[in-house]
Amino acid sequence: MALRLEDIELIKQLKHRYCRFLDTADAAGLTSVLVPDVVVDYVGATYHFHAEGSAEVVPLLTAAFHEDFVGVHTVHQPEITVHDSGESAEGRWTLTDWAVDLRTGIETSGACLYRDEYRRIDGEWRISRSAYRRLFEKVAKLDPLPDFPARYLAEKAQRPEI
Repeated sequence: MALRLEDIELIKQLKHRYCRFLDTADAAGLTSVLVPDVVVDYVGATYHFHAEGSAEVVPLLTAAFHEDFVGVHTVHQPEITVHDSGESAEGRWTLTDWAVDLRTGIETSGACLYRDEYRRIDGEWRISRSAYRRLFEKVAKLDPLPDFPARYLAEKAQRPEI
């Protein structure tokens, strides 16, 4: 099997856009990177998020990233296999994330192993399945809450999109 380097690079960019759209609660952006029948299954120590279809997935994800939320998701170490057809692929990633919900004072950080599936639709790669399991998760109550003088989601209504 030959490496399809252009497709692999396009899938890397797709995954990075997904993380950016997630962290900025960009519903239109999230919709653009998911197939309509996407399946999402994220399991952490304190949650299990399972949803099917972009019409269900996108509103649930963007609601979690509200104006009193700060966080970042970064993905690393991609292992991407493009199937022989050139129309589907699989990917594994390591995620590191950090978040604080200022409404609850809960800080969460950790790492996950992602396993994704991708489909090419009208020449564009999209995520068709995304699942992760935590390698570890740290959850702490912050008291007092730190000050965050710059918070994109709190200022999103007054700012141009990134």
